[in-house]
Amino acid sequence: MDMKQIIAGRIADAAQVCFEHCALTAADVAAMIEMPPDKKLGDYALPCFRLSKTLRKAPPMIAAALAEKIDAPEIDRVEVVGGYLNVFLSRSQMARGIVEAVLAHPGRWGASDVGAGKTVCLDYSSINIAKRFHIGHLSTTMIGHSLKRIYAFNGYETVGINHLGDWGTQFGKMICAYKKWGDRAQVEAGGVQAMVDLYVRFHEASQSDPALEDEGRAWFKKIEDGDPEAMEIFSWFKEVTLKDTQRVYDLLGVRFDSYNGEAFYNDKMEPVVCELREKGLLQESQGAQVVKLDDYGMPPALVLRSDGASLYITRDLAAALYRQNTYHFDKCLYVVAYQQNLHFRQLFKILELMGYDWSKNMEHVAFGMVSYEGRALSTREGYVVYLEDLLNKAVEKAREIIEEKSPNLPNKDEVARQVGVGAVVYFDLHNERIKDIDFRWERALSFEGETGPYVQYTHARCCSVLRKAQAYQGVQPEYGVLCDDEAMDALMLLSRFPETVRKAMDQNEPSLITRHTTSLAQAYNKYYFEHRIMEESDPAGSAARVNLTAAVCDVIKTGLYLIGMEAPDRM
Repeated sequence: MDMKQIIAGRIADAAQVCFEHCALTAADVAAMIEMPPDKKLGDYALPCFRLSKTLRKAPPMIAAALAEKIDAPEIDRVEVVGGYLNVFLSRSQMARGIVEAVLAHPGRWGASDVGAGKTVCLDYSSINIAKRFHIGHLSTTMIGHSLKRIYAFNGYETVGINHLGDWGTQFGKMICAYKKWGDRAQVEAGGVQAMVDLYVRFHEASQSDPALEDEGRAWFKKIEDGDPEAMEIFSWFKEVTLKDTQRVYDLLGVRFDSYNGEAFYNDKMEPVVCELREKGLLQESQGAQVVKLDDYGMPPALVLRSDGASLYITRDLAAALYRQNTYHFDKCLYVVAYQQNLHFRQLFKILELMGYDWSKNMEHVAFGMVSYEGRALSTREGYVVYLEDLLNKAVEKAREIIEEKSPNLPNKDEVARQVGVGAVVYFDLHNERIKDIDFRWERALSFEGETGPYVQYTHARCCSVLRKAQAYQGVQPEYGVLCDDEAMDALMLLSRFPETVRKAMDQNEPSLITRHTTSLAQAYNKYYFEHRIMEESDPAGSAARVNLTAAVCDVIKTGLYLIGMEAPDRM
């Protein structure tokens, strides 16, 4: 019951009648339809200027001809204003259609099977082994998690990949430090932080004892060669790291299907290098092996260093081939910060030059940087905000607010977790992903305006109304009571939710759903304050208003789910 699509179809049908050899389709019309800035100009408007050339008529004449032929139960009337065809919907008919359509698909309004039989691989989060999970990983984790849900909602088979940063000489240095100063119990108890402390100690000690660097490189060589002791310690470091980070993933509700990281592709790079060489793409440059990309406006891509060592792009080439051969993906998304734009342009171009047509289905989903309370994060300067600490603090602050506003609320700890974590997720996914984010507590945890708690509270308000509305179950609703402007605002947003979900997927932009769900919450709250939902003297009208509440409640919950948030029933 997407009203825009329905109206577009009606207009396209009228065009077929009005104009000979008219090839105008519903999709063409839908792409042109606008939302008038003033309700006095209608619910939808079709500017006819673009049709003037193909139909060889003046825009006002086109609009007038269409107006004469449009006759549909969803439309109350049409008006011609200049070159615009303004459409006024039949409000009671629209209310019934939209509300009943939403309620007929609980939890699935906006879902589709457009991706049925197709697979999308999503590379996101990509944490580093032996390093703590910090706020800089929030965007990649939550954008990727949200996109995974959005694609699944549209019928795709999804493969969430945590491409671990688990390769490099730093791991040889970590083992060296552990062998010299660490012990198993200390690392088991201290987790990632204990490993970080050992690495810092190694770095400090190597300043006065350069021979340590050679020892570190020697241990990494043992990892490369598959030495049993080195591999046992290296694998254990991974286990400890993943155990630590799992606490964060559990708080966020994030799950992955694969943790294959850089180390996994260590034995898969040589065939790729050989293929590049066989296809004449690999050239020597100052002892190193590169793929020249000058013809495509890019600097050469360094594939092998002069000492034969591989690089990120070498492993990413191997990973891309492995993923296509394993999952046969129809899309492969890399949710990585915009600083890596060049890297992915080079990666995709090399795969294209290798003759892989599926490279056109790979996309870099770039995002902006995160700062905290006005300060840029810097590991070197020691200004790092760890994500687990941030989430726990958010939950703690949410608990304080709940104690103040709803001291008798049951399950306060659970609700505090939902609200606190939700506030962080919402703050991250509210703006376009490419924009930089400055995380601020005061804004994130506000129960007013465009915030996570505000949207969650609206869902809880709807749930409260529905708990009190048992008497109207089974009553035949009179949807004519939903013809006021406030109800229409909410209804139109319900109607456009499927289009928003599809657009969010097509653009890999979760913020579209975040903002749409927020607008729906705002529209319902305005309706709630302007109109009494339940009137004993008007059971049929009350049943209609309760059904509208139920539809809004369901779609808010769906919208929150798609961006990775929970929807508390009580707050």
